[in-house]
Amino acid sequence: MKAIVIIGGGLAGLICAIRLNRKGFRVTLIEKKHYPFHRVCGEYISNEVLPFLKSLEIDLGIYEPSRITQLAISSVSGKLFETSLDLGGFGLSRFALDNFLYQKASREGVNFMLGEKVTNVSFRDNQFEITLPNQIINAELVIGSFGKRSNLDAKLDREFFHKRSPYLGVKYHVRTDFPIDRIQLDIFEGGYCGIVKIEADRYCLCYLSENKHLKKYGDLSAMEENILFKNRRIEYYFKNSDFVYDKSEVINEVSFENKSLVQDHILFCGDAAGMITPLCGNGMAIAIHSAKILTDAILVCSDVSSTGQRNKLEWIYTKNWHKQFAYRLATGRMIQRVFGSKKITDFALGGLSRSQRLSNYLISKTHGELF
Repeated sequence: MKAIVIIGGGLAGLICAIRLNRKGFRVTLIEKKHYPFHRVCGEYISNEVLPFLKSLEIDLGIYEPSRITQLAISSVSGKLFETSLDLGGFGLSRFALDNFLYQKASREGVNFMLGEKVTNVSFRDNQFEITLPNQIINAELVIGSFGKRSNLDAKLDREFFHKRSPYLGVKYHVRTDFPIDRIQLDIFEGGYCGIVKIEADRYCLCYLSENKHLKKYGDLSAMEENILFKNRRIEYYFKNSDFVYDKSEVINEVSFENKSLVQDHILFCGDAAGMITPLCGNGMAIAIHSAKILTDAILVCSDVSSTGQRNKLEWIYTKNWHKQFAYRLATGRMIQRVFGSKKITDFALGGLSRSQRLSNYLISKTHGELF
């Protein structure tokens, strides 16, 4: 039984843990928080994940997630683009989904170390040494699935970490009057806000904004009032919704830079390996799919007793990850730049409204196929 340590218990980490544990690996997952907890996330998942989740006997029906079949995008000037989503998706909070996967993995025998923070990871003599505040553990393989940005990224001197990101993400849960089958993205200066129905009577209201607005206005409320509310649709949601929690979830330095998939023999997965812009609304599906690709590679090359075998595993994972995601992430970055100014946004939405073929093409390039 090879020992595998997974650092970070988001979607990618939990899926890796469940799958590898079932295949006979001795899996330890280290997460700095205790389940259940919230994460900044748009909380929309493309239906491309459904066959894979079914193969893992993961049935989320108990939460009665929303069924999303429609997409709408609005500009500051009031233009609205609407289309159907051929594949569609569903809305479910990370609070519910991550906790469901944690409970399932725990029942099946995955060893969890919750409330623990990894301070260092080193590799020598073909083995990892994982350092925590009060102990050191060893493993043959380490998976880094600790999200968009972590202190470990700095410790490992990952290149993207040294490039400042201009974005912050903010998430609320609200009760409001909005179509239950639609995901909508509303553009504002330097960012966009998404709203989608999740479980029960709740909606996820999540936005990405440039940090400079927060620095200018001093706090989120003032920034929202002066920047986001210039799009009247966003203003309507904020002023005509019941906010479920007193505080929002916030994350700074959201980076869409290219990231290394392997460094110091650590295998990165999920957002730690790379994330698509939230404007393309598919980060959760990519995290789940990346866990499948990584675990597929590990199952093919489980023998890492030699440098050659370990290098083969890393090569297979990198090749398959890039084949599946590199173009999608690049397309997402391109689309985000297109929607970066008011005039270009209006022009782009007008073009999409006139050409169903173009809109279908762009959606297909940011969403994957059933897997």
